[in-house]
Amino acid sequence: MNRVLSSSFYKHCNRAIHQTIPKHRNETQLQTAGPVASLIKSRSVIRFRGPDTVKFLQGLLTNDIRKFGEPIGDKTANFPTPNVPTTSDTTGTGPASDPNQPFELFADVDASVLDELLATFTKYRLRSKVEIDNVASEFSCWQRYGSGPSANSSDVEEPEAASVGWGAGEDGAAMSSSSEAPLIEADKETDEQNYLMWRIEKGVAEGSIEIPKGEAMPLEYNLVGLNAISFDKGCYVGQELIARTHHRGVIRKRLVPLRFQDNDGKEVIDKVIPGSEVVNRESGKKAGLVTTALGCRGLGLLRLEEALKGSTALSIQGQEDVKVVASKPDWWPSDWLQDLQQHTAFA
Repeated sequence: MNRVLSSSFYKHCNRAIHQTIPKHRNETQLQTAGPVASLIKSRSVIRFRGPDTVKFLQGLLTNDIRKFGEPIGDKTANFPTPNVPTTSDTTGTGPASDPNQPFELFADVDASVLDELLATFTKYRLRSKVEIDNVASEFSCWQRYGSGPSANSSDVEEPEAASVGWGAGEDGAAMSSSSEAPLIEADKETDEQNYLMWRIEKGVAEGSIEIPKGEAMPLEYNLVGLNAISFDKGCYVGQELIARTHHRGVIRKRLVPLRFQDNDGKEVIDKVIPGSEVVNRESGKKAGLVTTALGCRGLGLLRLEEALKGSTALSIQGQEDVKVVASKPDWWPSDWLQDLQQHTAFA
């Protein structure tokens, strides 16, 4: 998954957006279509520039901004996700490879909290020599995604992880298009809703609605597996809580993909809304919450011992005829469940 920032001039180019790719596609179509791309209207772009840019962001974001200074390759694909008050997830690109050029770093952010983000960054800037600008009118965000992980991925043990999240392998076409129009064939551009469906299928949350600002625990939303958190970068706002949770070694709740079905196993569409409680009908215990819903699919923050034990007893609270089937994404590191199983057995 590669995100590209491109000049808004090009988003007005005529494209055959829906000639061969339907506006809304089902899961099978998304899996077999190969790489496609969507203009992500739900994201805006902030530009940081100035001699203190890296130092400034290094003290606010969970990831290691210094890695942007390394040569282009898999190492620089670790896009940052902030954990500062009132902010949401952020992905970024930069800096320029030419040391003689002014230092700039671009971040695409949740458009619904753009003003809050700008205010927060400005509050923390103090005397730092960094300019913080809203450049949403000059740049737009494109997301390239779909089947086919990078052949150059260095992640041998967890190959599926290479094609998912902010830490995906580099895509030469996407990288080369960052200053021009994305190199996307006309019949490969598709609606943003398809990107949402793809994320749901992969179990990846995005934005301040899916990752509640001021409430979400980054580890429960699998941001470690998405290369969004560094545990050796040093101090930043919120580091203590994240580090303490990580070193305990056990995350009991995680975000997982969901399917909604009736009692006959048939998919039910548009019957579930975000915020719905997931319960175990047999025990009466609450398993978690639905965070995102689209058609017959969704994301949910569930207790793993309930979600992944193969039980058919999960349903929506107050809608006992809507069964919930949770699954483990292929890209999850194998030790996540091993740690939980060992801790459970010990307890």
